[in-house]
Amino acid sequence: MFDSLSSRLEGIVKRLRGKGRLTEADVDEMLQEIRTALLEADVNVGVVRNVLGRIREQAIGARLSEALDPSQQVIKIVNAELTAMLGGETLKINYASRPPTVVLMAGLQGSGKTTNSAKLARWFKSQGRQPLMVGADLQRPAAVEQLRTLGRQIDVPVFSQPGDPVETARRGLEEARRLGRDVLIVDTAGRLAIDLEMMEQVRQISQVVQPDYTFLVIDAMTGQDAVSVAEAFHATLAIDGVILSKLDGDARGGAALSVKEVIGRPIAFASTGEKLNEFEQFHPDRMAGRILGMGDMLTLIEHAEQAFEKDQAEAAATKLMDGEFTLDDFLEQMQALKKMGPLGNLMGMMPGMPKEMKGAEIGDDQLKPVEAIIRSMTPLERRKPDIINGSRRTRIAMGSGTTVGDVNRLVKQFGEMQKMMKRMGAMSGMGKAGKKGKKGGKPGRGFPGMGGMPGMPPGMPGMPGAPGGFPQFN
Repeated sequence: MFDSLSSRLEGIVKRLRGKGRLTEADVDEMLQEIRTALLEADVNVGVVRNVLGRIREQAIGARLSEALDPSQQVIKIVNAELTAMLGGETLKINYASRPPTVVLMAGLQGSGKTTNSAKLARWFKSQGRQPLMVGADLQRPAAVEQLRTLGRQIDVPVFSQPGDPVETARRGLEEARRLGRDVLIVDTAGRLAIDLEMMEQVRQISQVVQPDYTFLVIDAMTGQDAVSVAEAFHATLAIDGVILSKLDGDARGGAALSVKEVIGRPIAFASTGEKLNEFEQFHPDRMAGRILGMGDMLTLIEHAEQAFEKDQAEAAATKLMDGEFTLDDFLEQMQALKKMGPLGNLMGMMPGMPKEMKGAEIGDDQLKPVEAIIRSMTPLERRKPDIINGSRRTRIAMGSGTTVGDVNRLVKQFGEMQKMMKRMGAMSGMGKAGKKGKKGGKPGRGFPGMGGMPGMPPGMPGMPGAPGGFPQFN
């Protein structure tokens, strides 16, 4: 998502580099290109007009900083506007003084409402809350069963009863109070399109449960149609925030960039994949940074902190810098890194990452052969890969379903990574060699082969296809 827009905006900034100052002609040319970029991203025409007006006012006004060159000025202005378009500030959830905090989920059929109800429940659990989900979508026979299945996966109870959806929602609220649950998530029915019956039903449910938050689930793939859907629901329910589903799809981004301007409500959460853990709070400033190619290190670090135990990460980093990092350790770190989500998505969060790598499909298909090769080794071979001779390589290749060439590449690259990290440890004072001449060296954490970014746990020695990365398995 946003790939085309990001590429366009990065091109605009690149062309402005080297200019001494921004003339009015430069501004007009830039605005025309931004207009084209936003319209190609399927942003609402009215929203585009308003945004361009604000950018023009700032770009030729007296507020420009003399300390910034034209490309930096443009980045600053466009970043501020993108942040505002995406919601401005991250929505802060305030919990009800008298539990439960009630969340009403609304949206059209097929928008991902039921799945996102479960994802939101899982998120609340991660915040130390005890949610209860209510299946009030009685129009679709499988909806309640789907919610119950998802509830079992995240260990969150589901309440539902046949009959009237409004009465079901009311009884669900009573059940949450009886059980002492402090968050109630009500999944309502949708239709393929807006109709009076659906809107009246969801209005009555809202009236009965008096939600603290009403979230509209919008399929990011719907583009400008999302604007009319948001307007219709907001007129009936007074939406508090939007949950964008399928943010990992091929959508151009128009829905995300239009909704806030039209209904004045922020994007609260975003679903970044199909799995229940691929769901996060939406940070407008971070997303704006991603669009402009500046990465999103804060989100990347948050994902890492969830996937890695601090003590384990530091122990692994120490072994890495000492040159004692084995293929067993490598396999363990690779498994932990996969918990952070699709690896292609992680690329988009890294500053300066080539656009070809952002959103790249790097999944289990590329990682499974590597795991298979390592698992086909004996414990001694994993600790000391240098003992792997020709006959051992043949045995490992046969056991893993790969070729001897694949085994050779992995062993060679792992050996190179070990040498490189040992040298880095000596230079930085983190490894044994460095600590001999420098006391107080503290193990750091980083992604070997990814720049060793501070604050990040040890991980893979590079992405598939990247220099120093995993061998390619076709």
